[in-house]
Amino acid sequence: MVSAIINLFFPKTCHACETILSDNENDFCVDCRHEFPLTKYHFERPETVKKIFFGRVELEAATALFYFHKSGRVQQMLHQLKYKGREQIGRVLGDWLGFELLESPYFDSIDVVIPVPIHSKKLKQRGYNQVAIFAQQLAKALGVIYVDDVLLKSVNTKTQVFQSREARFKSVIDSFYAKNLEKIDTKHIC
Repeated sequence: MVSAIINLFFPKTCHACETILSDNENDFCVDCRHEFPLTKYHFERPETVKKIFFGRVELEAATALFYFHKSGRVQQMLHQLKYKGREQIGRVLGDWLGFELLESPYFDSIDVVIPVPIHSKKLKQRGYNQVAIFAQQLAKALGVIYVDDVLLKSVNTKTQVFQSREARFKSVIDSFYAKNLEKIDTKHIC
């Protein structure tokens, strides 16, 4: 009864398209769930994403949950997560990918999840690191440890939204450093 009254004044909305969710929907509406462009790379073609990083970083496997299309539902959802304080999206996506990776033979040896950090100035401005929220939930779904004090960001880089993939890589190449490496020695990292 109380939740019905709360929903009347503060209805739950889809994290991607912001339509009001029906009682049997959680986080995303049925339309968005069916329209999300899932890659399924972690089941079928883990080499596809791995090739993007060839020569830059050594990877055993790589994946992406969604294909990204400008002005698409995924972009709208990520904008909500990154800039509108919708932290729940990171938790939902971490669970989603985590449960899928548990079913994949390519990702069955993950020991630790490490988030990509943001600079302390951006963290103070946003109030949270959306990748850390995702990574915490991913680690929980996989049943592995989460470590956030190994990879650190030393340079506050400008927004990369309008840069090409190559330009983004070049702008961040020297902005990270590692410490506490003993925490991840001999571990498979996600």
